Amino acid sequence: MTASVKAAKQTAAPKPKASARTAVAVKAVAKRARPAADPASDKPVKRASRPAAKPAAPQADAPAAKPAARTAVKPAAKAGTKAAPKVKLNKRSSETIAKILAVTEEIILRSGAERISILDVCDEVGISRGTFYRYFSSQDDLLDAFSRHKRDQFHATLQKTAASEDPDERFQALIEFIDDYLENSRARRLLLVAPDYATRWLQRIFADSVHRFQDILGIVFDAWEERHGIVIDRELVCELMVRYIMSDVLVPAGPDRRNLMRRIERFVLMLLSGRVARR
Repeated sequence: MTASVKAAKQTAAPKPKASARTAVAVKAVAKRARPAADPASDKPVKRASRPAAKPAAPQADAPAAKPAARTAVKPAAKAGTKAAPKVKLNKRSSETIAKILAVTEEIILRSGAERISILDVCDEVGISRGTFYRYFSSQDDLLDAFSRHKRDQFHATLQKTAASEDPDERFQALIEFIDDYLENSRARRLLLVAPDYATRWLQRIFADSVHRFQDILGIVFDAWEERHGIVIDRELVCELMVRYIMSDVLVPAGPDRRNLMRRIERFVLMLLSGRVARR
């Protein structure tokens, strides 16, 4: 070996030895890495390794999440009221309801709507309160059903009476129906014993009655317009008729009532044709 090589080896820097602190740290890490020994055996306990997390699928390929279905939320019932019971009607149920409504009318005409009681209705019909509550949820529900019953009864009778296809016969049948209704109706008695209830009932059926009259008098108006070459305000004429009926309940027309509807017809035709009535 040459002298120059020996001199280079001697001058080379010695490799640094690991410090004592580094050695202690390495031993501690190694000790933590080793599995703990099972006290019941000499074998070390193997630690359960956690499964590797699956890579998340790219957002572009992920299917869009379906919106959660909304559940229908029913509106809260008003305080102090109950929903009307839903009962599948059969012949027996219909007969029971008819009896309840008939007795309700008698009690109202006798004592007024304010003094009607469910117990009195049940006693006169001969049913239990449980049976009553199968069809009506409360006293107010009963009175509301009675109002609808009287309205539907009036319109059904009107429709059946004025069913002729001849315009003149239909109008005459309507006049006779109105005259008979005012002569035998119990509406005047209802107005006397239960004025508030009767007034609300008349207000409730007013608009519907005007539309029903328009339907029934459709062919009558067609005939009048064709005969006289005029255009009739049908809604106005029907409203006058309905108001006449209601006013007669309050202020009876007397013996001259039978001629009043015919006079109304002549009056309407006179106004629309431009003629002046002769005395």
